[in-house]
Amino acid sequence: MKSIKFNIENEFIIKKSKFIAKLYFVTSEIEIKNILDENKTEYKDATHICYAYILNNVERFNDDSEPSGTAGIPILNVLKNNNLNNVLCIVIRYFGGIKLGAGGLIRAYCSSVSEALNKTEIINVVNGKKIELTFSYDDIKKVNHILNDINIVDKQFDENVKYIIIVKEKNVNSLINQLTELCNIKIKENTLIKD
Repeated sequence: MKSIKFNIENEFIIKKSKFIAKLYFVTSEIEIKNILDENKTEYKDATHICYAYILNNVERFNDDSEPSGTAGIPILNVLKNNNLNNVLCIVIRYFGGIKLGAGGLIRAYCSSVSEALNKTEIINVVNGKKIELTFSYDDIKKVNHILNDINIVDKQFDENVKYIIIVKEKNVNSLINQLTELCNIKIKENTLIKD
């Protein structure tokens, strides 16, 4: 199974319409719903918020009032053509005043997803767990040293640092032990990922 190494966002403009493509590594329907809800709140002024995802080989898409077949299916097809799984792609569109036509919309949605994929890395995913780590800025060096060969899907720097990592199932316990021995770290959401 293949997926993306880290979440990514890319902006693409065609004929004054702005397309913001966002790719997420996902492991559950609940996670997908939460991400969609967050984006609908953040981009409530957008003309369209279209998406597609493949989760455990189940495929879903939404055109969000774009003409049928011009947004969700093209997004899904780019994901499928790259043999991806456990991935959600949202494309937010701000209409620029120039109609693109059905063919133009399809090309624009495909291009925005392809450009975003070019900015991330496609990796093979093995059976394992997705783990969320929260820790202080003081522990960044220690955590980075321990996670040297671990797939870090997302990094967030707010009041604390939050990493989302993917760990092979056989390595989960020893990694958690290492992290808790060296740092004051909060570990959450051990979701099983299956090939």
